[in-house]
Amino acid sequence: MNAVFDHAGRISAARALLADHDLDVLLLSGGPDLPYLMGYEAMPLERLTMAVIPRDGAATLFVPELEAPRVEVVPELFELRPWTETEDPVVLVADRCRAARRVAVTDQTWAVFLLGLQRELPGVEFVSARPLSRALRVRKDPAEVELLRRAAHAADRVVTRLEATRFSGRSEHELSDVVARMTLDQGSDVATFRIVASGPNAASPHHEPGPRVIGEGDAVVVDFGGKVGGYCSDTTRTFHVGAPPVEFVEAYEAVRRAQEAGVAAVAPGVAAQDVDAVARSVIAGAGYAERFIHRLGHGIGLDVHEDPYLVDGNREPLEAGMAFSIEPGVYLPGRFGIRIEDIVVCTATGVDSLNQSHHDLRIVE
Repeated sequence: MNAVFDHAGRISAARALLADHDLDVLLLSGGPDLPYLMGYEAMPLERLTMAVIPRDGAATLFVPELEAPRVEVVPELFELRPWTETEDPVVLVADRCRAARRVAVTDQTWAVFLLGLQRELPGVEFVSARPLSRALRVRKDPAEVELLRRAAHAADRVVTRLEATRFSGRSEHELSDVVARMTLDQGSDVATFRIVASGPNAASPHHEPGPRVIGEGDAVVVDFGGKVGGYCSDTTRTFHVGAPPVEFVEAYEAVRRAQEAGVAAVAPGVAAQDVDAVARSVIAGAGYAERFIHRLGHGIGLDVHEDPYLVDGNREPLEAGMAFSIEPGVYLPGRFGIRIEDIVVCTATGVDSLNQSHHDLRIVE
C-alpha cells in the first residue's frame, strides 16, 4: 500500500484543509484516516496509537513501543515516537498540541483518549475531522479504483462458486463459513463480513447468520465483503432453493430492474438523492414501495460504509471518482427478502460498474 500512494501529497492536502478550516492540528487514531494519510494501520488496542499532524511543522506518529517494529518509517513524512509502558501517551500527544487553539480529531478515536486530551488541554477546542476526512477520501484516484475493482472481482468469483454450491440442508452458520473461506480463496486479503439470511430471516437486511437450516423453497440473501490492499468489497446476491413461486419471481424482477435503473442514473452532477429516487420509483411501481426500507447505497473505500450516501435528502452532486454501492431491496416480514448489490464508480462520462457477476435469479439446490 505504501508503494502505491502519494502519502506526502495527501498530508499536504490535509494541511491545506486545516488552514481552510482555521484548525491548528489534525489527530489521527483508530479507523482508516491513519493509513490513508500515513500508510500505517494501527491495531485496535487499548494502547494509544496517534498521529499528530500540525498545520505547520513535522508530523509525529506515537505508537506503543511493542508496535514500533510494525511501522515502516518514512522520515520525510513523520517522526516515529514509540512510548513505553510506564509513559502516558495522552500526555505525550497533548505536549505536541499545547500551542493549538483548535484541534480536529478523527471520528473513530476512542472516547477515553479524547476525554484524556480534553483534560490535558482545557483551553483547546476539539472538533470532528470528518469534513476534512471526507474531502480527502470521497473521490478515489485511479490506484484506489483499481484496488476496489480487484476486490469486486474477487467477490464476483465467490458468487460464481456459490451458484454451484449446495444450500439445502446447511445452516446459515455453515454457509457463512463457506462464504468466508471462498472470500479468501478467491483473492481477498481478509474476509470482513458475511450475511447469510434464509427464508423469513431474509426479510431482515442485516440478519446475523444463525442455526436455521436452509431448505427447499427458501430465498437466501448472501451479502459479504473482503479487502484487497486495504480496499473493500461489498456484494449481495439473492439465491432461491428450488423453483421459486410467481410472487417471488415478480418481486425479484422489480429489484433487478431497480438496481439496473439506479446504475444507469449515475453521472457527474446528478444529486445522490436522485439516484435513490430513480431506483425507488421502479420498486414503488411494482407495488413494493413500503418494503424497500433502506437507502439505495453507501460510499466504499477503506471503509465499507463511507461517504457519499445515496439517500433522500442528500442533494450533493455526484463527482467523478466517487465509489458507492447500488443495492435496492424488497423485504416481506415473515416471508422472504431480496437484495442485489454492486459497487460502481462515477466517472467523467457516466458510470463504471466494478462487479461483473450476473443479476439473474440464481436457483440452487
